[in-house]
Amino acid sequence: MTAPDEAATASTVGPVPTRSAALGLAARRAFGGLLSLLDDPEVRDILVHTRAGAGELWLDRGARLERVTGWEASAEAVRGLATALIAAGGRHLDELQPCADVRLGDGIRVHAVLPPVSVAGAAVSIRVPGIFAPDFSQLVRRGLCSEPTAWRLAQLVETRRNFLVTGGTASGKTTLLTALLGRCDPGERIVTIEDVAEIRLQHDHVIALEARPMSAEGVGEVTVERLLREALRMRPDRIVLGECRGAEIVTLLTALNTGHDGGAGTLHASSLADVPARLEALGSLAGLDPGALGRQAASALHAIVQVERGPLGHRISAIGELRLGAGGVLEVTEVQ
Repeated sequence: MTAPDEAATASTVGPVPTRSAALGLAARRAFGGLLSLLDDPEVRDILVHTRAGAGELWLDRGARLERVTGWEASAEAVRGLATALIAAGGRHLDELQPCADVRLGDGIRVHAVLPPVSVAGAAVSIRVPGIFAPDFSQLVRRGLCSEPTAWRLAQLVETRRNFLVTGGTASGKTTLLTALLGRCDPGERIVTIEDVAEIRLQHDHVIALEARPMSAEGVGEVTVERLLREALRMRPDRIVLGECRGAEIVTLLTALNTGHDGGAGTLHASSLADVPARLEALGSLAGLDPGALGRQAASALHAIVQVERGPLGHRISAIGELRLGAGGVLEVTEVQ
């Protein structure tokens, strides 16, 4: 693979911390000519895939995806990039295990998929954490929300309310969750649980737990749901679920309903109105009917914070509260 052109690797002038410095030697070698992109403070996603027998490179610098012109790679080189990055994260990628997800360095998340699952050729998706993790005040100054809304969000944390941050892909859910949790009392013990660890809290007492997939022999899996149960035995002041993706939502709601206040998490939802349906769908994976899930959710969660990304960056689009409507159906009402 040839290195990206100069425009693709330009970075802020001055003594800026680097993401690549936290990588091990195997990961640095695996990134190859893409390594310099990790240290561009504007880069959020690096996407490499095969199309028409050749590799393409796309970058998200905070506005939208753009293809890097002049970048070239063969289909074999893209496949080599995929297998090397996954290997650097301690996992194996081949035709029998064509999909894998690993964390590298300080929260760099790499997902790769090979043919025949990826029809045209290997595809690599790299989520890059911000070099500087903004605190909540900085996000507000950048236009996240109005001052009254900022006060309301701060009160959620300070009064130990349970909340979910919801939004679409790359909307800033983890960024906002991290910033809000940075306002927690320094004496509180926070346990975070994630599929792949991305939350990087600036806090004195954080225990980060990360799920583990099964090995090639089919053993050793540690699920998010199990980690939630383990977290309850770790004397947490707050339990934080990085993203609600499956049946673990029921374990989280149960914990929040039994005295574990101040909990939080994120949920993929395109709009505030979609949240009840998303929760019901996840609850069904654990065998809960909509009525049972609705009662759990309405009791456990005090606020839903919907975030979206527009041309000017991340912003709060709505704050809602869950309640049971007619017939026990879960509903969400926007708080003005």
